[in-house]
Amino acid sequence: MNQEMKHKNTNIKCSVTQCQHNMVTENYCGLDCICVGTHEKNPTVPECTNCDSFVKRSGSCC
Repeated sequence: MNQEMKHKNTNIKCSVTQCQHNMVTENYCGLDCICVGTHEKNPTVPECTNCDSFVKRSGSCC
C-alpha cells in the first residue's frame, strides 16, 4: 500500500516506523484496527504484549 493511499487513524498511535502501516511523518497507524497479542502465558507488563498487525516495511522508511 502506498503512503498516499493510507489514512491516519488518530485512534491508533504508533512510533514503529519499521512497520509498513506506520504513517512515518506522524506517529500514527494507517490501519482501521490492529490486533494485539502476547507471547506470555500471564502477561504482567506492557513489554509482554505485541502488535500482531506489524508488517516489516520493505526498503527505506524515512
